[in-house]
Amino acid sequence: MYIQQMKALTKEIIQGILKVRKSDSHKGNYGHGLLIAGEIGKMGAAIISAKACLRSGIGLLTVNVPKDERLIVQVGIPEAMLSFREDSKIEQINYSALAIGPGIGKSQLSINYWLKHVLSSKNRPTLIDADGLNILAEHTDLFHQLNENTILTPHPKEFDRLFGQCENTEERIAIAKKKANDLNIIIVLKGSQTHIISKEEVIVNTNGNSGLSKGGSGDALTGMILSFLAQGYLPNEAAQLAVFLHGLAADLTQDSQSHESMLISDVIENIGKSFKTIGNI
Repeated sequence: MYIQQMKALTKEIIQGILKVRKSDSHKGNYGHGLLIAGEIGKMGAAIISAKACLRSGIGLLTVNVPKDERLIVQVGIPEAMLSFREDSKIEQINYSALAIGPGIGKSQLSINYWLKHVLSSKNRPTLIDADGLNILAEHTDLFHQLNENTILTPHPKEFDRLFGQCENTEERIAIAKKKANDLNIIIVLKGSQTHIISKEEVIVNTNGNSGLSKGGSGDALTGMILSFLAQGYLPNEAAQLAVFLHGLAADLTQDSQSHESMLISDVIENIGKSFKTIGNI
C-alpha cells in the first residue's frame, strides 16, 4: 500500500518550498542552530556538518564539542561559534533548532548531554543522527518523549538498531511509516534512494549518485537539515530541501570529480551551485 502512496521528490516541489532571501535581511532572520557533534578522533564529523549547515543559509551556528577539541573547529570553520560538552548547565540561548549526533560517540558525557538537551528542547525543531540514534536505540523508552516532528536520519544499519532487523528496504519503509505515524516523527531513511517518511506521506528522492557512498555524507545532510530548520522551514520541508539539494550538489560535483574520487568536501563546495540550479539563476 505504501508504494502506491509514494511520490518522487522533484525540482518543481523544491522550487515551491524554497524561500527567496530578502535583500534587506540580516543574520537574525535566518535562525541560530545548535549542532552537538564530534569527539576525539571524530572531529571531522563536526566540521563537515557545520560547513554544510553554513553553506545552506543559516544565520548563526553554534557547534558544541569537547573543550579539548575546540581549536579544530575554530581553525577549520571560523564562521561557527563554540560551546563545550563539559558545561553542566543547559545553555540558555534560545536556539532556533537543534541537531545532535555526528561523531559524538556513546560516552556517558555524550549520553548525559543527549538527555539534557533533547529532552529539555520542548517545541524546538530537533534532528537526531548517527551516534545520537545509537544512544536512542539503547534507551527506547525515550521515544515517546521526543518533540513532535523530530527528524531521525538513519542509514539502514542504524534503522535496524532502532526498530529491529529488516530484510530489505521495502520492509524498512513499511515499518518507518508505522513508526512515523505512531510517534509523530519524521524518518529520513538514507540510501541510494533516500526516503522521507512522515505520517502523511512517503517521498523518494531520485537524484544523487554513488559518490555519496562514503563517510561524511550523512554528516553533511544533518548540517543542511539543521540549517533549514533554523531558518523556519517546517520539518518535512527542511528534510525535503536538504535531501534534494544534497543529492543535486553531488550530481553537480560529477563535472569535476568521478564517483570514486568524490569527497563530501567537494559536494559541500557545490551546495551553492545546487541553489542556483533550483533558482534558475
